[in-house]
Amino acid sequence: MFDFSSYHYAYGEPSLTGVIRTHFSDFKVDEKFAFQPSGEGEHALIHIKKQDTNTDWLARQISQLAGVNKVDVSYAGLKDRHAITTQWFSVWLPGKPDPDWSILNSENIEVLESCRHNRKLRRGSLNGNQFTLIVRDIKGNADDLEQRIERIKMDGVPNYFGEQRFGIQGQNLDKAKRMFAGKREKDRFKRSMYLSAARSAMFNAVLSQRVEMHKWADGLPGDVMLLDNSRSYFLATEIDADIKQRFKEHDIHPSGPLWGRGELLSKLEVATLEQRLPAMSDEFKIFDTGLKNARLDQERRSLRLSVKELQWQYDKKNKLLNLSFFLPAGGYATSVLREIVKCSSA
Repeated sequence: MFDFSSYHYAYGEPSLTGVIRTHFSDFKVDEKFAFQPSGEGEHALIHIKKQDTNTDWLARQISQLAGVNKVDVSYAGLKDRHAITTQWFSVWLPGKPDPDWSILNSENIEVLESCRHNRKLRRGSLNGNQFTLIVRDIKGNADDLEQRIERIKMDGVPNYFGEQRFGIQGQNLDKAKRMFAGKREKDRFKRSMYLSAARSAMFNAVLSQRVEMHKWADGLPGDVMLLDNSRSYFLATEIDADIKQRFKEHDIHPSGPLWGRGELLSKLEVATLEQRLPAMSDEFKIFDTGLKNARLDQERRSLRLSVKELQWQYDKKNKLLNLSFFLPAGGYATSVLREIVKCSSA
């Protein structure tokens, strides 16, 4: 049985409990990009506000309205269904006029704006997401709440893949195992989701070990260091004063493996730790073989998630905790929440 709570906490298990997603408005996510639309080109950009709506399902509705194939509709990242989110989609329409995008409007979907751009949206084009959250029914001792939040501001949190990555009760991992055992999955989106779940589980296991060692926010000899919010990296065979200072400034972060074929980029002590990953469980042995057979190559992900612009307000009388913060692309708000309050979802 998949148990997300089994991963180690960076700052100890929180003493507070609370409830998230009581209302859609309790969980708001707004995409932020590092570019401005060009205003012309073959790609239509659509800015949409939605709730209780699956991103992939909405992409299918957009493709049907535009009369294009599903592959001609792209987005920078999946967004939580049980939230109010603003999200951009791009549609490849070479030589074609825009359809009436307002036809998409419904009780749960609102088209905010549309324009043209000279490139399609890709996963790497997202700078990050702004989160605004409300945690209700707060219970427990809040004496260390401010201290926890100040430490998060300074050091960040472990960059765990969020629980939603694995599906309800980890069912995406079960489906990955069945797929690796020979069950064919025709749906490309679902296949990608199951592959990602398997990779994410293996990454989280390595990260949890590093958290237990108190070595997730600083380095070990042989670490592959990622530059902040970048794909650039370098190998650190020793952790000197310069590297320690760069950790402190959040200029670089140690990384862990996104599992696949090929040699690990890490060396020395870190490589020894990561090479043991497939042998940690029978499930990981299956994932090791399945991911390699799927021809996925070894990649890296930051072990640390920087939390920027973190603001909070604790309303003790009404048992509410209000939070807002910015996370780089790929970061999960639930990974921030789990270091502050143990949340159940309504």
